[in-house]
Amino acid sequence: MNDVQNRYIDREKSWLAFNARVLQEAGDQNVPLLDRLRFLGIFSNNLDEFFRVRYAAIRRLSLSGKTGHKILGGVAAKDLLKEITTIVIQQQSESLRILDIIEKELEKEGIFMLNETQLSQSQQIFIHDFFIQKVAPALVTVILNDLAEFPVLKDTSGYLAVKLVMKERGKSILGIVTGKPEVRYAIIEIPKTINRFVVLPAEGNKQYIIMLDDVIRYNLHHIFNIFDYERVSAHMIKITRDAQLEIDSDMSKSMMEKIALGVKDRRIGEPVRFVYDQSIEKDTLKFFLEKMHIDSEDSVIPGGRYHNRRDYMDFPNLGRYDLLYKPMPGLPIPGLSLEGSILEQISQRDYLLNAPYQTFSYVIKFLREAALDPKVTCIKITLYRLAKNSQVISSLINAARNGKRVVVQIELQARFDEASNISYAEQMQTEGIELIFGIQGLKVHSKICMIERIEHGKLRRYGLISTGNFNESTAKIYTDVTLFTAHQQILKDVSKIFEFFHVNYRLYRYKHLIVSPHHTRSRFNKLIDREIMYARLGRPAFIKLKMNSLSDPKMIDKLYDASRAGVKIQLLVRGICSLVPGVKGMSENIEAISIVDNFLEHSRVYIFCNDMNQEVYISSADFMTRNLDMRVEVSCPIYDQQVKEELIASFDVGWKGNVKARLHAENLANKYRPRGTNPMFRAQFETYKYYESLLESNNHF
Repeated sequence: MNDVQNRYIDREKSWLAFNARVLQEAGDQNVPLLDRLRFLGIFSNNLDEFFRVRYAAIRRLSLSGKTGHKILGGVAAKDLLKEITTIVIQQQSESLRILDIIEKELEKEGIFMLNETQLSQSQQIFIHDFFIQKVAPALVTVILNDLAEFPVLKDTSGYLAVKLVMKERGKSILGIVTGKPEVRYAIIEIPKTINRFVVLPAEGNKQYIIMLDDVIRYNLHHIFNIFDYERVSAHMIKITRDAQLEIDSDMSKSMMEKIALGVKDRRIGEPVRFVYDQSIEKDTLKFFLEKMHIDSEDSVIPGGRYHNRRDYMDFPNLGRYDLLYKPMPGLPIPGLSLEGSILEQISQRDYLLNAPYQTFSYVIKFLREAALDPKVTCIKITLYRLAKNSQVISSLINAARNGKRVVVQIELQARFDEASNISYAEQMQTEGIELIFGIQGLKVHSKICMIERIEHGKLRRYGLISTGNFNESTAKIYTDVTLFTAHQQILKDVSKIFEFFHVNYRLYRYKHLIVSPHHTRSRFNKLIDREIMYARLGRPAFIKLKMNSLSDPKMIDKLYDASRAGVKIQLLVRGICSLVPGVKGMSENIEAISIVDNFLEHSRVYIFCNDMNQEVYISSADFMTRNLDMRVEVSCPIYDQQVKEELIASFDVGWKGNVKARLHAENLANKYRPRGTNPMFRAQFETYKYYESLLESNNHF
């Protein structure tokens, strides 16, 4: 088992297997119909980002002429690109099959998806008026034949590739027209300012929806009525571009200017994927491929009539809440009241917030109180991804206006959130908030917040340490844990991290926190080595790890070492898992599952047996090379016994899952975990019940 191809699963294929699990949810008849459409949208959105980032990176490696030795598993980059394209075409075909099934199921519920050829007379009138009033003013239409340069197509938009066959005007000989008819090509950008799904007037108990694409198709004659054409056709195309951010090295420009320019340049990045309606005419497809310089290194994928299916994430609910998951409103944290002073309560003991099972309101309350408290002198926080209308930013601005010193480390290079973060940074700058724009060569991915307060003439700190972003929007759908603490030694380490942001040439020592890029790998190696030692001594030894991705080969090798020593290892890995579990002589003591369900599993929780004196950590870091060596990440030990027991219990609830749990395996088959004679146990639903039970127990006292 020393062959590298047998020791590791390729991370890109493993990621595609994760996205296949998302697609499984779309195909699952036990998932509510409208949520199945949402999963189709998530699948498509995930795939877009994969091509913009990972596929693009492999393509660059392939074009560089390197043999692919940097790719885990030893596969040549060029070969991997072909394998990815094959897998994606299969997945796209499966997604179209699932969509067709869902649409038939929707019809049984009285919801009909129409195209432009299926409209009644009253619907035709409605569509015509809707087009004239709403759509036509927003359209961007470009005639392509005579342009010196082909226009730049945005990879966030969908387009209709239009072919106009003009009426024949050749010379007539004995009544026969000679010469080929003139063909004109055009491109129509589908507006993003209008909902992709146009709801038509209901008729009795029947509800109707038409895609915006088909509204445009129906009105092609209005768009091109100045042309004397014989026939017109329109097929959807979509392009995905390399999203690598190129940072200008000009020292005279600020970091914000450099990032802003990089984001602007991204719109003309090299194309890495071209998706087209497979019913498009060959000459039309050839015209667009040639004009856009799509070559053999780019993934050309035949698709269905509609692309940009990520829009299905916003499919209208039509008031049919019976076709959606029953909401699970965020619960209160037992013993931690939103009434009165939250800082005073935290001063007594640590508390844990597990979102979305519990309400994110506690984080906002923490910041709001700090903004108003006369004893608070300073707030320091790291920000990575923020909500669209961020209450976190609002709270920080409120604090600054109340005379507090506010220090914000905002990561301008948070992928695809750069423009949003630049906008927020400019907003905070105008309010006098001190901004830190990171460290050369390192992304700041840690999620920490610290408040400094003067109590009885002395400095006292309060803080938040989280596995996820301070983002009230994603907190409703991402599972993340946040520690509320007044542990002064831990917070002294947090203070050192903010010092590191200012003076990053110094190597800081942390007594409690595990901090990347300097200490995370070595500290977790030591924790695993300790379990190996106990196993060899015949003592209890186990490791329980919950994370998003596991792909670092050295950490995988260390876990293999632990398995061979007899350490029992349970892995809850939602996404990429390059480790091969259950292989005799290498990983027979390792089990690995992935849970994909209504919420996105995002929290990182690491539990070590330590001879039954369990050590528990929460972390912003996955076991990926970038998190261990190339980012600022924070892993925090849990000292409060009640919080520790809660995290262990919630991990164990997740581990018992046998409904939405799939087995990680070398063949990437995504088989569901065998249930045997055990009753159905749906981890996310049971986790919610667990927190309900904690609340009930607390209310009895």
